[in-house]
Amino acid sequence: MSDRQNFPPAVLAWSVWGLGALLYLIGFYQRVAPAVITDRLMTEFAIGGAALGNLSAFYFYSYVAMQIPTGMIADRWGPRRLLTAGAGMAALGTALFAFAPDIHWAGIGRLLIGASVAVAFVSMLKLASHWFAPKHYALASGMALLMGVVGGVVAGVPLRFAVEAFGWRPVMAFSAALTAILCVATWLRVRDDPVERGYASHFQGAHHSAAPTPVLRGLMEVLSYRNIWILTAVPIGFTGIVLTFAGLWGVPYLRQVHGLDPKMAAAITSTLLVSWALGGPLLASWSERMGRRKPLYLIASGVGLLCWAAIIFLPLPLWLLVALMIPAGFASGNIIIGFAWAKESVPLRVVGTASGVCNMGPLLGGMLLQPAVGWMLDRRWNGAIEAGARVYDAAAYEAGFALMFGTVAVAAIILSFARESYCRQMHE
Repeated sequence: MSDRQNFPPAVLAWSVWGLGALLYLIGFYQRVAPAVITDRLMTEFAIGGAALGNLSAFYFYSYVAMQIPTGMIADRWGPRRLLTAGAGMAALGTALFAFAPDIHWAGIGRLLIGASVAVAFVSMLKLASHWFAPKHYALASGMALLMGVVGGVVAGVPLRFAVEAFGWRPVMAFSAALTAILCVATWLRVRDDPVERGYASHFQGAHHSAAPTPVLRGLMEVLSYRNIWILTAVPIGFTGIVLTFAGLWGVPYLRQVHGLDPKMAAAITSTLLVSWALGGPLLASWSERMGRRKPLYLIASGVGLLCWAAIIFLPLPLWLLVALMIPAGFASGNIIIGFAWAKESVPLRVVGTASGVCNMGPLLGGMLLQPAVGWMLDRRWNGAIEAGARVYDAAAYEAGFALMFGTVAVAAIILSFARESYCRQMHE
């Protein structure tokens, strides 16, 4: 190995990490793509809303189920092989979805896509721990969230234009081809550690252990640390409220309560999503400069809690509601601090497993809160229907959104029990 100070150049490090980030971008794109082709899918497969919702949900089921196995596999296989396999399977799943003769094959395609792109985030964190200095790890985590939101933006207006021009099947087939190209590029370009390219590694643990930690033992070890439980639970609130508002109930709320047209309502919820994405890397970078994780995480939690309280419970004029969504989304990006904090809370040999466990929190938030809010809305529904769809009044939305606020409040309280890492590994 070359001189210990011969670290990889930034361009090389970011390009290696960037290929993993591209798979995460594709994963976010696939997560929200059905939203802009709902009419095509319902016509093509002759299905209603319930069946369409189930088709879209196959992605989330397999994605969440893969998080813990992905972390353990990343510790044993390394990110290069895991990302290559993930991109290859994602290309296969996308192709299957594009050419599906019926709803069942389309569902299998979505299931494969969710399971395969689930490896991206944990693999990116694993690459970051080897290719970047420890002080840049939190920044890389935040940039990952930003890349995901870029994928979500691509799956909005640009995807709709492409579908209208070429049809949804050719567009999905093209997406499969691009993912296959990424698979090949990942195998050729990505390396698990800079040592494999002749550079010094930023990894602070042992590169060659006598034997890898057994899978179940590694999971049990990770779960023995209190911080991991806390840092998994907190994003259920702070990410869950963003994904539930911006990803499902915000648009109908703004349309039915504030009388906005669909495009304006979607633009406002996109503002929340973008501010959330920007908050992640900035808050993570600031915590690095402070040399502490807990204070900024708690401060952002308090800001988010106050903003969401005003949005949900106060009769605000529309301009003020929109203005408050920006700091609410920004503060909710505090979860990115938690990914770096989780890495520092366990021994380096099980970082991948810890990342997989903690990455379940954000998606669990959306999966749990979206149907919970819908359940509450139905309980408070006054019977109004418009164009065949239920219309809920402001009181019903306040009751539904109160569930989101309660989850965020509990998350903020739980966070106070986490142990500070001071931006250093707590366990060797």
